[in-house]
Amino acid sequence: MQAFDIATQSLLLPSGLNNDALLTIMGKLLAKNIDHADLYFQSVYQENWFLEDSRVKEASYNIDQGVGVRAVSGEKTGLAYSNDIVLSALENAASAAKSIATSGQNNTVSFNKQNKIIQPHELYLPLNPITTLPDAQKISLLHQIDQEARALSPHITQVMASLAGVYEVVLIMNNQGEMVADIRPLVRINVTVIAEQGNRREQGVSGGGGRFGYQTFLENHSASHHVKEAVRQALINLDAKPAPAGMMPVVLGPGWPGVLLHEAIGHGLEGDFNRKGTSAFSGRLGQTVAAKNITVVDDGTLHNRRGSLNIDDEGTPTSCTTLIENGVLKNYMQDKLNAKLMGMQPTGNGRRESYASMPMPRMTNTYMLPGEHTPEEIIASVKKGIYAVNFGGGQVDITSGKFVFSASEAYLIENGKVTSPIKGATLIGNGPDVLTKVSMVGNDLKLDEGVGTCGKDGQSVPVGVGQPTLKIEAMTVGGTG
Repeated sequence: MQAFDIATQSLLLPSGLNNDALLTIMGKLLAKNIDHADLYFQSVYQENWFLEDSRVKEASYNIDQGVGVRAVSGEKTGLAYSNDIVLSALENAASAAKSIATSGQNNTVSFNKQNKIIQPHELYLPLNPITTLPDAQKISLLHQIDQEARALSPHITQVMASLAGVYEVVLIMNNQGEMVADIRPLVRINVTVIAEQGNRREQGVSGGGGRFGYQTFLENHSASHHVKEAVRQALINLDAKPAPAGMMPVVLGPGWPGVLLHEAIGHGLEGDFNRKGTSAFSGRLGQTVAAKNITVVDDGTLHNRRGSLNIDDEGTPTSCTTLIENGVLKNYMQDKLNAKLMGMQPTGNGRRESYASMPMPRMTNTYMLPGEHTPEEIIASVKKGIYAVNFGGGQVDITSGKFVFSASEAYLIENGKVTSPIKGATLIGNGPDVLTKVSMVGNDLKLDEGVGTCGKDGQSVPVGVGQPTLKIEAMTVGGTG
């Protein structure tokens, strides 16, 4: 009940709102043709600190709060919102949302006036991460990062470091009389370094975070870990030679390379794309869509992970949803609207960027389960190919599954051994096709460090990715060599 009490005190009481007022608003939302309605209250406190040229150049603190009022009729959704949480604004928003969604099915939604407070998961502590470290220590940590990076190599000429903290409070009420709240802490650290040698200038990047306080960066020395990792990448890239081009075996490293799985495959398994028939996986439930050694899940219930949530943004508890099992397509990720229209159950994947945004099916932590091979066995099986360890940017077409991803850290594999670092490697392929060409899956599942942010329809939400080491038998590599 702690989250519910905090949310009520911070979101409702300052404006004099109480249970009777919310019931009144819900009553105004419900009319003939409306089959679902909810209220989504949210407050977000966010800070950012940024160091460059050995100085903390930027620091910001923002507060945003408001309420989204939603009415659903068939496939139509009416959403109105206000950043002023007062009764009059709620009444106006309810009237607007209802009018948007007035046409549709000829039924009247039920309205349960007996509120039921839902107890969600407890995947992270309901703390305010911004207050877990004094500002002076945040500044000191950024300077420490700068000094450590420069001390590791004389080739490091520039260091950029940042800290970000978010304290989010949400309260949701729907026409079933359910009320649920969540307190969502989130922190992130990022380190970027530039290394120079002669005419070469290369970059290294590392970062991490999750749903905990800043003190975690100090307790387990993860700040120093990210410094060393960023410097390591930059120095390796100084020695990298142009990547080869052509069709060849590709080995993907564990952890962050799961972003390729997220983009090229994960989006295609979201319910809205499949309901509309615009995904490469539409209508393929129960069919073999991948190699038999592949199982993919979306799991929003991992403790303290960046992509985890106690509840999604419709109040549904998050879950571990098996999407692909032993190569067979088992499920899609669903919010309430698309699940109902497809005759399926919500999976706790209804997410929204803010109270001013529409909920839609989104990923949480999406990853591939481990297999039976060691990473050494996988590398040893490749006569000539590339080993991609980290990725930068990429593009994907949801309908076709086609993608292009650039590797920020990659190596040649020659006669079963990892040899020279390469630069400029681009992986080009089709997500559903690549799934069928995975011949070996490692036993070294790793999740990313906690930096993922996913964009869809203009909305960005924090996510997690992961995978074990994978061998793809043949893949197009774009290179400069």
